[in-house]
Amino acid sequence: RVFLRAVNQFTSILNRLFLEPSTFELQLWNNYFHLAVAFLTHKSLQLETFSQAKRNKIIKKYGDMRKEIGFKIRDVWYNLGPHKIKFIPAMVGPILEVTLVPEPELRKATIPIFFDMMQCEFNFSGNRNFHMFENELITKLDQEVEGGRGDEQYKILLEKLLLEHCRKHKYLAAPGEVFALLVSSLLENLLDYRTIMHDESKENRMSCTVNVL
Repeated sequence: RVFLRAVNQFTSILNRLFLEPSTFELQLWNNYFHLAVAFLTHKSLQLETFSQAKRNKIIKKYGDMRKEIGFKIRDVWYNLGPHKIKFIPAMVGPILEVTLVPEPELRKATIPIFFDMMQCEFNFSGNRNFHMFENELITKLDQEVEGGRGDEQYKILLEKLLLEHCRKHKYLAAPGEVFALLVSSLLENLLDYRTIMHDESKENRMSCTVNVL
């Protein structure tokens, strides 16, 4: 809780003193994001790993601090304005870590950052596409699922939110929909692959490997 208050202090100072083009410090903001993500994903805050009694006790006394800092990360991201492009693709992995935390409200609040990154790269890269973001998300998703993170609920929510946001955008509707469905099907195959690796049947494992490839 003390650490969270400190991070909140950093947030307000960064927003006040280091956001203007003349004072913007990329390394400082990078450090802030990595610090906030490290705090949010720290094992001592992963409430679902505790017994129900311990979980209730922590929530009653401190609340779910992951949500508090996750919403702060979201607000800071949207506040960056034109600076956002400087964090693509480097921040895709850390934001993915945040969205994979199995807390429904946190996921709903942070998954739309992915659409914002797509939109940002599409508008500012000069190429009218979001290939950097796309490649980075697919690579990091592979690593995270292999590391044991991600679940069926995440796959459903990711596809739903990406499709909703893309369909409202004049230029991203078509490529965004293709991308959302691609990521969803990749995630499904990766989750299947992770599950089947403990299966005795060599044929099942081979079939899953082919699907992922």
